[in-house]
Amino acid sequence: MRRVIITGDDFGLALPVNEAVTEAHSRGILTTASLMVGAPAAADAIRRAQTLPALRVGLHLVLVEGRPVLPVNQVSDLVDSNGEFPTQLVRAGFRYFFRKAARHQLEAEIRAQFEAFRRTGLPLDHVNAHNHMHIHPGILDLVLKAGRDYGMRALRVPFEPPILCWRATRDGLAGKLAAAAFLAPWLSLMKARIRRAGMHANDYVFGMTHSGGMTRKRVLAFLKRLPEGVTEMYFHPAIRTCAEILRHMPDYRHEEEFAALIDPEVIGAFTDAGIERISYSDLPAGKGAPGAAFRSEGNPGLPGS
Repeated sequence: MRRVIITGDDFGLALPVNEAVTEAHSRGILTTASLMVGAPAAADAIRRAQTLPALRVGLHLVLVEGRPVLPVNQVSDLVDSNGEFPTQLVRAGFRYFFRKAARHQLEAEIRAQFEAFRRTGLPLDHVNAHNHMHIHPGILDLVLKAGRDYGMRALRVPFEPPILCWRATRDGLAGKLAAAAFLAPWLSLMKARIRRAGMHANDYVFGMTHSGGMTRKRVLAFLKRLPEGVTEMYFHPAIRTCAEILRHMPDYRHEEEFAALIDPEVIGAFTDAGIERISYSDLPAGKGAPGAAFRSEGNPGLPGS
């Protein structure tokens, strides 16, 4: 059986993103959205989600390229002089791993973001992190620890099968394989920890190596080669650009991604192929190791966000 979770990331970042998410759900293929609880347009995103009960919403933890939920003086080891998280992901990873004070503050911030999501009153569909920072073993431990207290039952595993991806797009095979080799040990560790926690996860993702470029053509190509199991396709849609979007994603094709989500041919492709669109909440409970197969074609996943 082939099932697909269609996610809009960065829900709450800006009004054009929120508008795209709600439109793509109401008249397109979008099934879930990942909410940035501390982002500038989060309140608007929450109001919209509360009027769309079929739209499942998860927590998009922001630990880089954004601002904390906690007061700056409580997370001083995590932020710069402007009170913002770092934009250099590798440097942030080392800081979070080696500084004891940073780890304590990181746990507090992660819990604060879970708490902010709880206050929305929305059911927690899933959890992931901006720029996939939850791959970081230390961060993953904190997410699993906090998640148990806040009803988390599903996380995104950013495993994009490189050969399938290359067959669909016919570009960048060497880069895909190199990135896959780099991520292999971290993803293996991540899968094992999620499995031990008895939580759900997807088997695959599409949207990593083409983050910000999930156009109609690429989505149709991925659908033709969709593997058995649960695949998450994630997007960064917006109905127009704006300063908040351009700041960290100047090269993303947000409007084209939105167009793909409401494209009649894309919508029809799901029906013609018998592909079921679901959310993480639709995955059956009680299997112990959801995303149980964590299927692999022998090559691990790819970077991207």
